[in-house]
Amino acid sequence: MERFGFPVSGKTRTEHDLLGTKEVPVEALYGIQTLRCIENFDISRDYLSEYPEFIKALGIVKMGAVLANHQLGLVNDQIKDAIVAACQELIDGKHLEHFPIDMVQGGAGTSVNMNANEVIANRALEIIGKERGQYEFIGPNDHVNMAQSTNDAYPSAMHIGLYLTHFKVREALQAIMDSFAKKEEEFAHIIKMGRTQLQDAVPMTMGQTFGAYKFAIKHELSRLEKAAKELLFINMGATAIGTGITSEPGYAQACINHIREITGWDIRLAEDLVEATNDTSSMVFYASALKMIAIRLSKISNDLRILSSGPRAGLAELSLPPKQPGSSIMPGKVNPVIPEVVNQVCFKVIANEMAVSLASEAAQLELNVMEPVMVQSIVESSDWLIRALDTLRIECIDGIKANEENCRHYVEHSIGIVTALKPFIGYSNCTEIAKEALKTGGSVYNLVMEKGLLTKEQLDTILDPKHMIKPTKIKL
Repeated sequence: MERFGFPVSGKTRTEHDLLGTKEVPVEALYGIQTLRCIENFDISRDYLSEYPEFIKALGIVKMGAVLANHQLGLVNDQIKDAIVAACQELIDGKHLEHFPIDMVQGGAGTSVNMNANEVIANRALEIIGKERGQYEFIGPNDHVNMAQSTNDAYPSAMHIGLYLTHFKVREALQAIMDSFAKKEEEFAHIIKMGRTQLQDAVPMTMGQTFGAYKFAIKHELSRLEKAAKELLFINMGATAIGTGITSEPGYAQACINHIREITGWDIRLAEDLVEATNDTSSMVFYASALKMIAIRLSKISNDLRILSSGPRAGLAELSLPPKQPGSSIMPGKVNPVIPEVVNQVCFKVIANEMAVSLASEAAQLELNVMEPVMVQSIVESSDWLIRALDTLRIECIDGIKANEENCRHYVEHSIGIVTALKPFIGYSNCTEIAKEALKTGGSVYNLVMEKGLLTKEQLDTILDPKHMIKPTKIKL
């Protein structure tokens, strides 16, 4: 199966590798090994061409490598300049259509590495006035991949690509935090019942509910930031298994220095390259942080569905923006479709974290060959979360209305407000009041008055909403 994101004339050039020869479209910047990947792997149908951050990351890694090799006197100025120019074009978002390979593949990422090597080599050849495929002048293996292996170039580029993607996740999380903050302020005056175990608890404000959502996302963003920083440790210079075979002394640190200069980030060389070459814990850490965001976000979506339940036979404390008719049989029904879809996204993110964990556990000896599915899972989780966060914010949170009368009614008729009286009439009296209120359907307020436990003025002071939503010293 061949996938072309560019016009093809039917003309080809002949390329060869270990397994023989193949005809490559003359318009393709990629070469024979990319073509084999296209033919071998039609798995996820998530194609590298759809993820410009990772193609940019490949350009960064390959540029850092050639600059380091030039610094060590291993490539001349012409080759260095041509490869750097080709890498810069990838960094600038060009040639995406020449990366048509599936993100999930065998070979520990070799196809991704060779796709980049071939595209960069062929573009560099054009820059120096040569034909594509004239690899004796600038070759994918001998020049672009010099002092590298897939086992250091691929994970290093994937770390950088994930870090680039992280910026978009962070932006989406910050945006929904801002929306929650606006609702926290808008609903600060609306008193409602808090609930534990789906039973009445004690009063709070709707603003406090949304403030808690804001801080939940804030805390998970903080964890995600810590996880993202671990991605900045890379193993460039490890080559095949961490020993640095085929690289010159000083290459690893020189390459790291150039990549740090290209990105402006605090890129670090892993402390032990043998360990780093088979270790994928930073991806597990990041996937786990995404899972925690999903867990929090799913809980928030659950809350929104419960608080907006009804509209007549549920809580109906919130009204969500109506998005579509909710039933093919029940006229007038409108469902909370936005929180529902967010729940489903969260389930997928949680499942993807399991895939990452299992793939990480599958490491054997000096390498983990399962990195492609780890990368694909994390990218999928990130992309789905970004879209879910934006959808929840724009289509739901920003348009939520609070039903103030319903909220107040539940407070005034709740048994839960008896808790506020405990410091003044004692636990036993509160228990008896609660029991009688439940039995008779009477209000706590009236029962306390009837039994002469407190005056009306004292009750009004104690049950003033502003006294029930935070620690307060009440003088009667």
